[in-house]
Amino acid sequence: MSDTVYIEYRFTVKPKEPASDLLIAELGNVGFESFVEEEDDVLAYIQKTDWSENILENVQILDNPRYSFTHDYKEIEQENWNATWEQNFQPIIVDDVCMIRAPFHEKIKVEYDIVIEPKMSFGTGHHETTHMMLQHILQLDVKDKTVLDMGSGTGVLAILAGMRGATTIDAIDIDNWCYLNAKENVERNNMDFISVYEGDAALLKGKKYDLIIANINRNILLADMPKYVQSLNSGGVLLLSGFYTEDLDMITQKCVDLELKFEKNLERNNWVAAKYVN
Repeated sequence: MSDTVYIEYRFTVKPKEPASDLLIAELGNVGFESFVEEEDDVLAYIQKTDWSENILENVQILDNPRYSFTHDYKEIEQENWNATWEQNFQPIIVDDVCMIRAPFHEKIKVEYDIVIEPKMSFGTGHHETTHMMLQHILQLDVKDKTVLDMGSGTGVLAILAGMRGATTIDAIDIDNWCYLNAKENVERNNMDFISVYEGDAALLKGKKYDLIIANINRNILLADMPKYVQSLNSGGVLLLSGFYTEDLDMITQKCVDLELKFEKNLERNNWVAAKYVN
């Protein structure tokens, strides 16, 4: 992976909220893998092999007259990524009990101290969807449960489930870099019992879980939900995020069609993380 070349886009966004979140969501849908938010700018990264000069043609928010966008881009070698995120990645604390930090951050006394090195993977806890999924997991009793983290990114959600007592945990991501990064972070947090896999929902065949966590995007959730439900034990919990408030009814209807029951949802800056039970 050391010779992987990324394209770094720098977008200046005015006003920044909520435009930056909407921009990040649309960029994710066209292949951008990772983002860093600065005071006025959004940095977005895509592998050069997945990039084309017209990559932004279908990013509709750039044409929205309510917001002003300017951008430029350049090539960046993957090994330069660490320096980029170290300059920008700040530790976060979720509900006063869970800290997500990098190895170079000072440790403070919290119940759950998670150390991750995100590199090019999604899931530092800064994005609303990851933050809310962490909150959901903190509210659940996962002791001795079997857990699936689908679209695991850095593996941070699987790691928190492990710290809270889950005994069998699978983390799956289709992206090779996320797969490798999650393996590193699992080892870094002494969670050797978390199994990390590279692939998609096809890997779920014949497997059963008490809790399934899927923080991906609306279209993948809708397509793969039948496989999630097939893999969910009776009385099991399905946590879904990666979509907007306006998509909640559509997601919930799909779950109801699959005989799941909506229990509650969290909202943060128009993003949603919903809980369903089997």
